[in-house]
Amino acid sequence: MQSSGKSSPRKEEKSSNIFSPQKNMKICSKGLSSFKMGRLLGKGGYAKCYEVIDLTTKKLYAIKIVNKSKLVEEESKRKLETEIKLHKYVSSSIEDSDDKVSNITKLYQYFEDAKNVYILLELCENLSLDMLVKRRIRLREVEVRCYLAQIINGLKQLKRLNVIHRDLKLGNLFLTNKMEVKIGDFGLAVQLKNPTAKRKSVCGTPNYIAPEVLDEERGHSFEVDIWACGVIIYTLLVGRPPFETRDLHETYKKIQRASYSFPKHVKISDNAKDLISKCLQIDPQKRIKLDKMISHSFFLEGFPELCPVTTLTIPPSISYSEAFKPKSSSPRKTLLKTSAFYRNSYQPKPAKQALARSMKATTHRNLPQRVGL
Repeated sequence: MQSSGKSSPRKEEKSSNIFSPQKNMKICSKGLSSFKMGRLLGKGGYAKCYEVIDLTTKKLYAIKIVNKSKLVEEESKRKLETEIKLHKYVSSSIEDSDDKVSNITKLYQYFEDAKNVYILLELCENLSLDMLVKRRIRLREVEVRCYLAQIINGLKQLKRLNVIHRDLKLGNLFLTNKMEVKIGDFGLAVQLKNPTAKRKSVCGTPNYIAPEVLDEERGHSFEVDIWACGVIIYTLLVGRPPFETRDLHETYKKIQRASYSFPKHVKISDNAKDLISKCLQIDPQKRIKLDKMISHSFFLEGFPELCPVTTLTIPPSISYSEAFKPKSSSPRKTLLKTSAFYRNSYQPKPAKQALARSMKATTHRNLPQRVGL
């Protein structure tokens, strides 16, 4: 978010709170003094995110700190309030549902002082898929299936609440200490009044934007997140986004034509290519549906419930990948039986020191930028 205009320090000190109790926002009774600041997890244009520990409960959290000096315009304040309210609504709704697993980062509470707004979030110790790809360059298909299955589950949870994320990308897909995928950053998310409604604002991260988003008159809906899934699958397997160029306008042209190709030096299965193709359809109505994605043949090769933590720095062995291939006439039943065993048993020790060094090296990298609000 960008400010337009200057305000004196004296005025900043006297500025009133951005949020008020009358707006149905439960303000956290804790202040910043209740937490001990830890490592920097990431930073964007107007916010930084740190690991913190609650000095009373000793629980670990992530805290997003938004500088109020970046929120001069009333519209910026309104959008931040909307982001917090929507994220809190999603978190609470999933918690109150029958879902056994949530693939959405939990927002606990928020508070503010004269200088900043603080948003208390679920901590994802293993950072993001974006940082994982920066370390590993590209992933194996068994890993991609594992991560994608969780992303699909998260998108289903959002869709039940009529919420479109609109900024689904590797930098907004976080990994817990158990290697669970959590969808985060609801800065561009929106809740539709009904499932058939459309939005017409141009927003998102350039490499992940769906073609209909670039056409304001056309409008867009839940299908933009399916398109983003196609970009994510490609990027995880290839190591770079399918429409990436040095020129933004050229990138948009490639997106509008769905013009991409697979590099010859990277081995990608026909099933993976087919699923990517079904996600990256120019016509939103021709894109594969969420319910159809998980039953696509790409998933029938098998995958673990969760990836081993060692895969943060080293690829899984071929024998590990082969272990999840179904050996019976019921592939899904076989996968459910074997995934927990392999997830718990495959934890090679030699990667521990390399993991620590690599995580330290990537902690302070800037998050990818996006356009629009």
